[in-house]
Amino acid sequence: MLLHGFFDRLTGKNKEAWKEGRIRGTAVLVKQAVLDIGDFSASLLDGVHNILGKDDGVSFVLVSATAPDPSNVTRGKLGNPAHLEEMVVTMKSTAAGESVFKVTFDWDASHGIPGAVVVRNTYRSEFLLKTLTLEGVPGKPDGTVVFVANSWIYPGADRVFFANDTYLPSKMPPLLVQYRQEELNNLRGDSTPREYKEHDRVYRYDYYNDIGDPDKGEEYARPILGGTQELPYPRRGRTGRPPAEKDPKAESRIPVYLVKKALEIYVPRDERFGHLKLSDFLGYSLKAITEAILPIIRTYVDTTPKEFDSFEDIYNLYDGLLKVPDSPALAEIKKKIPFQFIKSILPVAGDDFLNLPLPQVIKSDKFAWRTDEEFTREMLAGVNPVCIKRVTEFPIKSTLDQSVYGDHTSTITEDQIRPYLEEGLTVKQAMESNRLFILDHHDNFMPYLERINKLEGNYIYASRTLLFLKADGTLKPLAIELSLSHPDGIQYGAESTVYPPVKDGVGGQIWQLAKAYASVNDSAWHQLISHWLNTHAVIEPFVIATNRQLSVVHPVHKLLSPHYRDTMNINALARTTLINAGGVFELTVFPGKYALEMSSVVYKDWKLTEQGLPDDLVKRGMAVRDPSSSYGVRLLIKDYPYAVDGLVIWWAIEQWVKEYLAIYYPNDGELRADKELEGWWKEVREVGHEDLKEKAWWPKMQTVEELAKTCTTIIWVASALHAAVNFGQYPYAGYLPNRPTVSRRKMPVEGEKEYAQLEEGGEEADKVFIHTITSQFQTILGITLIEILSKHASDEVYLGQRDTPEWTSNAKALEAFKRFGTRLVEIEKRITAMNQDPSLKNRNGPVNMPYTLLYPNTSDLTGEKGLGLTGMGIPNSVSI
Repeated sequence: MLLHGFFDRLTGKNKEAWKEGRIRGTAVLVKQAVLDIGDFSASLLDGVHNILGKDDGVSFVLVSATAPDPSNVTRGKLGNPAHLEEMVVTMKSTAAGESVFKVTFDWDASHGIPGAVVVRNTYRSEFLLKTLTLEGVPGKPDGTVVFVANSWIYPGADRVFFANDTYLPSKMPPLLVQYRQEELNNLRGDSTPREYKEHDRVYRYDYYNDIGDPDKGEEYARPILGGTQELPYPRRGRTGRPPAEKDPKAESRIPVYLVKKALEIYVPRDERFGHLKLSDFLGYSLKAITEAILPIIRTYVDTTPKEFDSFEDIYNLYDGLLKVPDSPALAEIKKKIPFQFIKSILPVAGDDFLNLPLPQVIKSDKFAWRTDEEFTREMLAGVNPVCIKRVTEFPIKSTLDQSVYGDHTSTITEDQIRPYLEEGLTVKQAMESNRLFILDHHDNFMPYLERINKLEGNYIYASRTLLFLKADGTLKPLAIELSLSHPDGIQYGAESTVYPPVKDGVGGQIWQLAKAYASVNDSAWHQLISHWLNTHAVIEPFVIATNRQLSVVHPVHKLLSPHYRDTMNINALARTTLINAGGVFELTVFPGKYALEMSSVVYKDWKLTEQGLPDDLVKRGMAVRDPSSSYGVRLLIKDYPYAVDGLVIWWAIEQWVKEYLAIYYPNDGELRADKELEGWWKEVREVGHEDLKEKAWWPKMQTVEELAKTCTTIIWVASALHAAVNFGQYPYAGYLPNRPTVSRRKMPVEGEKEYAQLEEGGEEADKVFIHTITSQFQTILGITLIEILSKHASDEVYLGQRDTPEWTSNAKALEAFKRFGTRLVEIEKRITAMNQDPSLKNRNGPVNMPYTLLYPNTSDLTGEKGLGLTGMGIPNSVSI
């Protein structure tokens, strides 16, 4: 990253300095002001004198790992304070806003080898310390010691950073042990029960007691999630905010009109977005808010209030086709936006047009999304490819408690689907040959359906979609069952209707609506469970426990920390604006105020041991165990893009994890002797996921194999699984008719006005479809949200990459990581080749949209290829 070592070795400066009892180094810093104004080309040149020198600046004190301090033999010998000297203006830093400074240390052979550095900031404001690199260190074979900080340094407090060596607790140099323990105690912050401030670095746990806002009114109150067996939940990071006035068990909320303060909701300072990422997020958010609000003006002059009237109306949202009315209010908003570069993207004058990008699903063909082939393909290669299951019994049975809900056995019969089976197969034969599948959301929503349908604007069915695997590897729908709560009570089961896949006439129009109702179920489950619960929420306790229990020099901390980047911060922002009472999620997805409560009920059955891809596929019947396979399983649908790509990604992660852990844990005894690891796993189970702590499925964490499987699963969930269910949102669901989030009217029946419109066909039938699904307000708000969530950031770090090349000094670990990256680049080539294979029909489908959601993008070292709405690339972490 830096060239100073090269130049110093050329000139012999470090050698000369060492002879004089001094060694030289360089520090890479980013000043806080650079991040405030969003001027990414700025450096520390402005006001640089304030950060230099001995009286008012930054000091560094080296701590020896090998020579004891004469006044305290349990700690390493301390060097004299060193200070930033002149800026190295001839070097180009690796990222905009970075500045490189020289530092000279009084240090000779008697001091031994530096193992830590104490940094003090007497400057008036915080700065980001990225690295400190020493050259010509006596006793080191290559003369180099690197301290990787990547941390904010606030005025007043001493901070300790360790060299980039890796140590199990028992292998830590004795003179650094106390520093290691003190740093962990600081991060735990168990003795600081107060509201945490921006500069704090405290990782503590709390319930989800900040979703509701009882002080705002009863309609904004929500149940507290976590802490009970009735509503269990993973823990979140604690903010320490005071309790609500009307409910002392709930945490008070930051008022939404305090936008800046809301965006600064507490998370430990180093968990906050990096400066480019934060600015991107703010920019996208403000742009999205603008795009969401302005078109609503048009609804007041439209022929049908607050409705789209045709598919063309919806299409006109995209690519600048919708003219923005002149808006003094918008001009006023622009004045209040502090970021100069954001102001330029907001339209003001009447000549401006919105520029929602055209979603990929309608780029090649406006109506290919309506085909049965695309409808079923997206269950294998869409934004929610994790729910389809193989059918093993017929009729389809329910898992709901019959004593509470009655009999919910499916009403789909063999006579109804037999005409659509191929090759003369019976249902029994289709099941036995592994060719019958289902997207079953019936049991997921039925317990809440009566309450959900009492919410304004809802008419939701619980759906089952039965599918047949054709000889060419594609799926065809056999029937869709739509069910409502029994009018006499939930104990009487459901009222269900089965719809066949009719192609033409009024039956064809009814079938299109049936697919839409099924898609509404799948959209909600995707956002609520596949995306939020199973990636964002379940990972956060691991983030907290890792920082509290594993030192930064612990090998497992170094392995996992890249996969936690930005997760606590995006989750905190989600609680502030997205999943909160009255937030965007409740406004745009049908479960509304019951959404998070429903996810709590689903969490009761969450098992970490089933989150890895091979186990998940076997559980859903999409694969069977196969010891002869590299992945341990064999797929029953060979052209299942998510699973095909996912399995090889899983294998690459697993190989990397095993190779890495073998360096530090040559046997199980070494692992069992690791007290930090023991404390980490105990806290994950008993605190982070406390509500499930008694479950028998938890690994005992007594073997290296158990640790490798757990770490592989954590990395898979945080990286590949999240990428698969997140970055396809706008490409697939940015056109809401393809992935509607709400249904507002019941299925038309003969004799009704809407049925007559369906019989008429054409624009009248389209109007029934459009007026049944997501409203104009919900559509515009929803797609502007998922546009934000689907974008890769400008500073994305992809799987197989690290933000700091010097993350470890261990050559074996670096070699293993290089092999991991090489494997991922080969996987990229494999995916590209498969996407060009016409025999693999599910990889592109009728919409001509190649499946790239699990394309690693490891080879994209600049981040430019994956930037924006590309639907391509696996970031290391749940970062958006």
